[in-house]
Amino acid sequence: MHALAHNALTLLIVQFLVIMGLSRLIGRGARWLGQPLVIAEVLAGILLGPSLLGWVAPGAMEWLFPNSSMPVLKMLSQVGLILFMFLIGLELDPRLLKGKGHSSVVISHTSIIVPFILGAAAALWLYPKLSDPSVPFSSFVLFMGVSMSITAFPVLARILTERRLLQSKVGAIAITCAAVDDVTAWCLLAFVVSIVRATSLMEAGLTTVLAMLYIAFMLLLVRPFLARLGARVASKDGLTQNVVALTLMMLLASAWATELIGIHALFGAFMMGAVIPKEGGLAESLAEKLEDVAVVLLLPLFFAFSGLRTQIGLLNSGETWLMCGLIILIACLGKFGGSAVAARLTGLRWREAGAVGVLMNTRGLMELIVLNIGLDLGVISPTLFTMMVVMALVTTFMTTPLLRWIYPPEELIKDQITLEPVAPIQSAEPFTVLMCVSHGQAGAAMVTLGRALTQSPTEPSKLYALHLIRPTERASFHLKHDPEKASSNTLAPMLSRAGSLGLDVRPLSFVSTDPGLDICRTAEAKQADLILLGWHKPLFSQTMLGGTVHEVMSEAGTDVAVLVDRGLENIRRVLVPFIGSQHDRAALGLARRLLQQGQVEITVLHVTSGAHGQTGTRTLVQELFPKGAGHVHFKVVEHSSPEEAALEEARSGYDLVVVGVGAEWGLEDRLFGLHRERIISEASASVLVVRHPASSPAAEALTSEQTQGELPASNAAS
Repeated sequence: MHALAHNALTLLIVQFLVIMGLSRLIGRGARWLGQPLVIAEVLAGILLGPSLLGWVAPGAMEWLFPNSSMPVLKMLSQVGLILFMFLIGLELDPRLLKGKGHSSVVISHTSIIVPFILGAAAALWLYPKLSDPSVPFSSFVLFMGVSMSITAFPVLARILTERRLLQSKVGAIAITCAAVDDVTAWCLLAFVVSIVRATSLMEAGLTTVLAMLYIAFMLLLVRPFLARLGARVASKDGLTQNVVALTLMMLLASAWATELIGIHALFGAFMMGAVIPKEGGLAESLAEKLEDVAVVLLLPLFFAFSGLRTQIGLLNSGETWLMCGLIILIACLGKFGGSAVAARLTGLRWREAGAVGVLMNTRGLMELIVLNIGLDLGVISPTLFTMMVVMALVTTFMTTPLLRWIYPPEELIKDQITLEPVAPIQSAEPFTVLMCVSHGQAGAAMVTLGRALTQSPTEPSKLYALHLIRPTERASFHLKHDPEKASSNTLAPMLSRAGSLGLDVRPLSFVSTDPGLDICRTAEAKQADLILLGWHKPLFSQTMLGGTVHEVMSEAGTDVAVLVDRGLENIRRVLVPFIGSQHDRAALGLARRLLQQGQVEITVLHVTSGAHGQTGTRTLVQELFPKGAGHVHFKVVEHSSPEEAALEEARSGYDLVVVGVGAEWGLEDRLFGLHRERIISEASASVLVVRHPASSPAAEALTSEQTQGELPASNAAS
């Protein structure tokens, strides 16, 4: 072990393992709380630093992060930051800054000016208490103003993506303001860094002139060259290793140039990413190649390095914690208050203005980058650095819960999903089916079933195809793509099948972090009569009706059916096992709808332990399937195991088995557990598992209107 501390390579590998492992472990908890991953990575860095590990086990911290390893860790973290800032520039599409109207301009400028002024005013109070006398007052004031003005563009973009706000008015304004803030704040930071590093007024002026020349060179010469390179990549060989090498060399040259000028290498990396044209696919291809290495491998080193410099123990008195609280209050007043009031004055409702204010108050990683620059330059002290890190954590952590409270999902669903042309008034409410597609293979069979369920010549119907997109670790993909385009590969087989059948299916697609809840909310907004799920085996669950399927069955206020497809192309013979539960009755109701397409033969298999109850069941079948409705057969079998009886009958060559959820059929919707569910796993035909919510209006109607021949209590399934 002693030799390990003197082996630089081995120590670095162990540091990578510990930092990445702890970041991802805490990240699981952060995702469960609805927090961005940056929260977990910052906390992991703080836990590995003197705030916890150095306090609990100083020997372990000294062994894991000896002083001799700090220069290597710092340099690698700076390389990660250069790549990350390049990716931020790639995400920053200039089209976000155009055509967003008067509101975005006013809000973005206010969200910079107000916190800058408040930060500068706070500097008057903080300078004598927390700053070294050798630090020029002007530098301290400017730096505090800039640090209060930061908005974390990447974190904000991810929150907007996960909350499906990008296409809303609030999201459009917030992402535009954040983009303007990013550009303005980095330009201000470059100006402040140049002033801090300059030893004289002449040197500061020269740095400013060189910076202007650099920006002009990047816009007038480098950008047109990259536009031609992007066009060539799009039309010929794609993104080759030579193109990647050339781009990375230009990135490093840009970072080197801005470091020599005196405005920091990170500004050069950001500028290089920003001038790369977003059309043609060059920016997207570069991001796909670089972001995993930058974000997963190198960036956590920066968080660990920041954590090693964060010393919560320095806040060792009530006065220091009071100062920290006041810094948080000033930061929130500047960003949240300034943005919200400006948004309200430009015509937004208070709820919308509050949502914009909450979003603009997000700081995250960008704040940490600025704070580390300030600490490296000696502008801020370790104590103030720690206070500002706490402020960045608090303002980022509060974003998601505050946004959920101010702009709840129910309002978001109404704002986004119901924006459809007003349909003409119809004499009857349409029968609406929401088909949820998780992968392309399930779509064609669901369309076949959807068509069979909605072929009534007298009843109008609607069919929706819903695909939920899993969020990526970063939001760059969704910022540049329409979610429906992102879902085109998944929905294409379904829509193609629907087109060949002359069926009108309306696609819906958005990013979701909670698929079960979003499916239920969408069904409620669309007033769906049936939620149709395509089955796939849930992760970490042995039951086929677990995971998202269980969540939907538990929470939905309407019928839910799960299709287990085994090559369903035509529906000619249908088996409905029946004992008498509400779910069995729902299965009978769907089977009755299948008769509408004609040439369908329905077999109702009533499993009983004796002759008692057969009359009631036959009466119920006659109520649901009147004469002339189609070919319906009523079959009674006596068997000790309803599940086995259903399986034996299903082997007689049926196309579809429609069965209600229930323990008698070996089918129970549950999140976890071991359950064989033999009807699903052993039936050779496709299986449709139906669950009917007892409290829904449809259930009450089925009970009161369609089940006049009620079964005796002794025969009704629980």
